Amino acid sequence: METSMSSAADSPGPSVASGDTATPLIEQTLGDFFDAQVTRQPDHEALVSAHQGLRYTYRELQTESNRLASALLGLGLVPGDRVGIWSHNNAQWLLMQIATAKVGLILVNINPAYRTAEVEYALNKVACKALVTMARFKISDYLGMLQELGPQRLPHLKTIAWIDEPGLTAEAPGLMRFSQLLASGDAGDARLAAIGPTLRATDPINIQFTSGTTGFPKGATLTHRNILNNGFFIGECMRLTPADRLCIPVPLYHCFGMVLGNLACLTHGATIVYPNDGFDPLTVLQTVQAEKCTGLHGVPTMFIAELDHPRFAEFDLSSLRTGIMAGSPCPTEVMKRVVADMHLREITIAYGMTETSPVSCQSSTDTPLDKRVSTVGQVQPHLEVKIIDPDTGAPVPRGASGELCTRGYSVMHGYWGDEDRTREAIDADRWMHTGDLATMDAQGYVNIVGRIKDMVIRGGENIYPREIEEFLYRHPQVQDVQVVGVPDRRYGEELCAWIIAKPGQSPDEEGIRAFCKGQIAHYKVPRYIRFVDQFPMTVTGKIQKFRIREAMKDQLGLEEERTA
Repeated sequence: METSMSSAADSPGPSVASGDTATPLIEQTLGDFFDAQVTRQPDHEALVSAHQGLRYTYRELQTESNRLASALLGLGLVPGDRVGIWSHNNAQWLLMQIATAKVGLILVNINPAYRTAEVEYALNKVACKALVTMARFKISDYLGMLQELGPQRLPHLKTIAWIDEPGLTAEAPGLMRFSQLLASGDAGDARLAAIGPTLRATDPINIQFTSGTTGFPKGATLTHRNILNNGFFIGECMRLTPADRLCIPVPLYHCFGMVLGNLACLTHGATIVYPNDGFDPLTVLQTVQAEKCTGLHGVPTMFIAELDHPRFAEFDLSSLRTGIMAGSPCPTEVMKRVVADMHLREITIAYGMTETSPVSCQSSTDTPLDKRVSTVGQVQPHLEVKIIDPDTGAPVPRGASGELCTRGYSVMHGYWGDEDRTREAIDADRWMHTGDLATMDAQGYVNIVGRIKDMVIRGGENIYPREIEEFLYRHPQVQDVQVVGVPDRRYGEELCAWIIAKPGQSPDEEGIRAFCKGQIAHYKVPRYIRFVDQFPMTVTGKIQKFRIREAMKDQLGLEEERTA
């Protein structure tokens, strides 16, 4: 990717870079842009949902999303209302993404790993009026959790539609089936044509919850302009065309799935392929072969699971060319295997955060391999990045570490209903402060070297220890708790909780885990739990989390994973 910057080769220079602006930004709404794509190639395959046995051309996807948009209006919803989607990957998810955008509804992504306390908070925080949900998935009983909460604890929620599939039975008295909701709509509804011209590219379209350092998730609010352009320029980095078929095993409730996946494809007329509802390495391999996929997304742990699957050698993956690895650092040896054994010679690395729609930096298909494994690429088009001294705010010299900041079209609308937190994250000059420590080299390649705050990344999931601490404080036997991340070979990091018990109490690991079960997502439950009498502290009384981490590394014999 081209970057316009001062000649850093002659002098260290400041760590500031601006993306190329030759290709103009898209100033349409998602619905208008999608409809134009349908006109160009109505009969081209748009979606394959392998596990559901469903296929849609671009025209069929348009017809069904229009029908769903009409049905949502039929519920009494109006532009600006929030509608939740609580589901793993399926065709209904994509239909909701397009349908809500077409009529100005704001799609609220609910993490399928959420449990009762988390979904209650999320739905009420943004006053969701309608929710489309899976009935159940593995051990998650979504309808059971919603019925447990009931109307009293979810006062804004007026309609729940559960995704019914052939052969799926669910006892849900009083709730609507998704198939019934869809059937109630009219693909030719005149209201769609009337609402469309009233929408603006700068209108909010999507809310995604990010774990908050305050203990409560924040609703990052994104616009048409945010995610449509980000999806487009991500696809440009991958050199997507209508001939591409992208396998998307990453979750749609993350920006990774819905922007780097769905929108990268839809903006380039490519084909979206879902191998399964949740990640399974075997179905990914089977689907890539069966559908002759040219692209594959994943976090490093997904690629490792695919490469190490006992049946890996059975599959013909020669159709693969590109894709994105993101979510956590990629070990060098894994990248080499992905390129050599999976034919992903043009795989790219992306970096970003939900609040920036999400990608700020990305490598391109021709970025040298050593740069792909040691950096997160260069700044994306129409964006600026700088690396600053967290104390002074001044850009640091090239090669020096500091806080990475991003500015441009991708910066979120704000945190829903939280102006204070928004102002903390986005400064007066519209720079988004990421909280990540980074360096920039002479060519503008950015390397993420750490985190200012103590966020843990477990298998691509961002976890803020403060949120887990706040939850564990509710336990009647817990007096104090500190949560840190410790190295893990499989997930990159795992959670560890140090707990001080209340006087006279004797909590145990089993009881703590039982307290967490069903209340917080499984990946937020600490793998390691230790009971201590005190925490390591400075002379001024500040807890030293790094010393907890070091102590656990020594105790467990853990080592940091090297990424380059």
